[in-house]
Amino acid sequence: MLRLENICKSFVQRGVVLDNLSLMVKDGDSISITGPSGSGKTTLLNLIGALDRPDSGSLYFRNKNIGSLDDDESAYYRNRNIGFVFQDHLLLPYLTVWENIILPLSAYRIEAGEYASREDHAKLLMERTGISGLSGKYPFQISGGEAQRTTLVRALVNRPDLLLGDEPTGSLDSENAELLGTILSDLNRDMGITLIVATHSPDLAGKMKKNYRLAGGKLQQ
Repeated sequence: MLRLENICKSFVQRGVVLDNLSLMVKDGDSISITGPSGSGKTTLLNLIGALDRPDSGSLYFRNKNIGSLDDDESAYYRNRNIGFVFQDHLLLPYLTVWENIILPLSAYRIEAGEYASREDHAKLLMERTGISGLSGKYPFQISGGEAQRTTLVRALVNRPDLLLGDEPTGSLDSENAELLGTILSDLNRDMGITLIVATHSPDLAGKMKKNYRLAGGKLQQ
């Protein structure tokens, strides 16, 4: 699915962050990336999600070089292929849970039948994540764990090939972090959703099938 070859990325104030980094991701993989703060975990996810570009090296998604996409092509690639879950839920406060979840469906034109199919998919995901009863509530009316699960469903509503999680349990208490980690593992196992999560949590990392540590600009297993 995804192939990174000799990726380098530097910043003026931080110096070299990624140094000839390579990674292969197959359909159905679940991968954790751990490492100290500032080691480049978020930078790596941003490159995979086409939110940034490498200084050198190549990124291929289904054999297409995503490092060469222009801004519009990058936005289309992200919307169709990538789901994002960040440490903070980033839900829009003036939209209900349901409205937040289906918001990505308005990013590009979808046929009526496909739209209905994705709504049904969203309802199934809401059941799987335990938030079916929250559709009409607003973000301020739900807990942090419920908000993060809403974010997860929103990230998956377009059936992306790859879900990227940047410290997805970082803002949660231990109970909700454990629940979200289990949900991610179950979705990977039962629905074949491919996962890459950057995390400081040994518990979340332990739920993934492959574990990497990012240090010195390189990935180590």
